[in-house]
Amino acid sequence: MSSSSSQPLAGRRIWIAGIGGAGMSAYAALARAWGAEVAGWDRVDTPYLAHLEGIEVTIAAEPPPAPEGWEAYVSTAYAGRVEGRPRAELLAELVSLRRSIVVAGAHGKTTTSGMIAFCLERLGRDPSFLIGGEIPQLGGNARAGAGWLVVEGDESDRSVAATRPQIAVLLNVDLDHHATFSSRAEVEALFEEWLAHVPDVVRAEELPPVELPLAVPGEHNRRNAAAALAALEHAGVPRAEAERAIVEFEGAGRRLEQRGEARGIAVLDSYAHHPFQPHLYSRTVNLVHEFAVALSAADAACVTEIYAAREEPLPGVSGRLIVEELARVRPGMRIAWAPALDDGAAVVASWARLGDTVLTLGAGDVDRAAPLLLELLA
Repeated sequence: MSSSSSQPLAGRRIWIAGIGGAGMSAYAALARAWGAEVAGWDRVDTPYLAHLEGIEVTIAAEPPPAPEGWEAYVSTAYAGRVEGRPRAELLAELVSLRRSIVVAGAHGKTTTSGMIAFCLERLGRDPSFLIGGEIPQLGGNARAGAGWLVVEGDESDRSVAATRPQIAVLLNVDLDHHATFSSRAEVEALFEEWLAHVPDVVRAEELPPVELPLAVPGEHNRRNAAAALAALEHAGVPRAEAERAIVEFEGAGRRLEQRGEARGIAVLDSYAHHPFQPHLYSRTVNLVHEFAVALSAADAACVTEIYAAREEPLPGVSGRLIVEELARVRPGMRIAWAPALDDGAAVVASWARLGDTVLTLGAGDVDRAAPLLLELLA
């Protein structure tokens, strides 16, 4: 590969606001690997920053101005608060620089992207990838290889629609970004407009779940695997080869991840945007009943305060709304309202008995709860 094709961003200087996020950190790593000088800012330190060797990152409550003469790109979390171009433009450019596979949909994107990248890597195809979560077997969430670029697309800010990959995977359609979309039909319209520009399209809901001995559990993962295998076929990977590789895939970080066991009690952690820790005020207020119905399937549930992420508080909206609705949906269920994570962990630890499974759920800092629980149970 020539230096110009292996370093297509040589000579560019890119500054990223919100560089510590799962997506933006991946873009930063790939941009640097492809020759750009990269720096950035974030409000807090995050685990993703550990992968950004050679990139100067400023951690401060308020963003500094972008360095003079640098291109500034801004995470959706800071849109309107920091000057610069939207992250969608940077992602669209990265996708345009390689043969690309973009995985989209409401649920399963990280795992399915991980499956595709893992299979390509195991089969010696040297992929690049930009994934919104850690893939432990691949050593992180981003890499610059010489082969296909595998990307987790995101409809939350419509940025997926700006990409023009060779292969698109649409896993499913659901309305869970109420600050961006007013209806499910609007989400469907976004995806259909995007897919009209893509040569090879995989619609996962039209595929039967695979019947393979996967290392990851659940019907949903058999469906994710079906989509991944179809995408790999479009990319020229023989089905039999891909099937041999995909059964070795052990999952993405924080996707029903086993965090440990204490006193015969298993503790699992998952990124799902649903409580234990609610995620976003807009999602909580719009899905209070659905949250409650989902939680009612558990034997007991403890809800903490909402993780605000990119949103400002809404008057009268808190995690307590879910607790009240859950009590109405399933009267008599053991329920707790513990706004602080530490208190929630203490409550759940006091409930847990030999043979129980404790699952911590949420896209925010609820991942702190699993080690707290294990410590309390020890």
